[in-house]
Amino acid sequence: MPEGPELHLASRFVNEACRGLVFGGCVEKSPISRNPEVPFESSAYHISASARAPPGPRRALCFVDIRRFGHWDLGGEWQPGRGPCVLLEYEQFRENVLRNLADKAFDRPICEALLDQRFFNGIGNYLRAEILYRLRIPPFEKARTVLEALQQRRPRPELTLSQKIRAKLQNPDLLELCHSVPKEVVQLGGKGYGQESGEEDFTAFRAWLQCYGMAGMSSLRDRHNRTIWFQGDPGPLAPKGDKSQKKKPKGAPRSPEDRMEDPPPPSKPPSRTRKARRGLPSQTTAQLPEGTSLQQDPEVPPVAEKRKRRGQQATSGCRRPQKINADIPSLEPEGTSAS
Repeated sequence: MPEGPELHLASRFVNEACRGLVFGGCVEKSPISRNPEVPFESSAYHISASARAPPGPRRALCFVDIRRFGHWDLGGEWQPGRGPCVLLEYEQFRENVLRNLADKAFDRPICEALLDQRFFNGIGNYLRAEILYRLRIPPFEKARTVLEALQQRRPRPELTLSQKIRAKLQNPDLLELCHSVPKEVVQLGGKGYGQESGEEDFTAFRAWLQCYGMAGMSSLRDRHNRTIWFQGDPGPLAPKGDKSQKKKPKGAPRSPEDRMEDPPPPSKPPSRTRKARRGLPSQTTAQLPEGTSLQQDPEVPPVAEKRKRRGQQATSGCRRPQKINADIPSLEPEGTSAS
């Protein structure tokens, strides 16, 4: 989602490109094809399509939404409820925040309050991370606790104007950074902060970042499921049970904890189906240990043998004697006969 600096850069580009021009005529919306199927059969005609549309007028103001989540309202205004712009209306922005500190929005963590466009119009995800990081403010500190101290902050009257400006630049507060940090992004120029805007622009923006998505920083998700990047303690209002994840630099050696793997689950013997068990050879007397016989223990009650066919019942409780092959040596002691 574009933030305040990106909107300012886009508006500046439109204003510079359209300076001195007057646009008239109706507003046309280009139809978006959904690939409708048009059945057509004729030996004399055929249908062809071209990927290139016919050229439009040489002077046209167009809104091309590549990512398909924006809209253009001709002569529209800002959304109702938005506060003063942090870039162009700093004094009104600061007064609006300090005057409404009793609002329940400031009961939330400061990282969530910074996304409330009623008070911080233009501040987004990467800007809030950079602002809080520069002041070393825990992202999940209560917003009112952070901002109440700014109400009593007044420059000393004995300082000259240049001294007041120098003191403000050397020790800016949170609201001042909400104004100066977006201005730094605007000064970078370019067309955006995404890779699709060009490798040169994206490299300059990545070099400017100090916290957002950088190696060595931790991250958590806030109440709105937005990722906040920070360093150090997250603060007293951090989500319970969520562990912060630290981004490691590429090629960094893994720690002993990272190299430890979970023990493999206990291996289970492969189960055999009923069909596979039928094909196994039956256990013969040659496989029995010494001192055992085929006679049934008299103390163990006989168990009826299950028949293969349904409905066939066992005729007796005695087990059917197994047939012993002739090539298997007999287990009977020498000097005895089988008769």
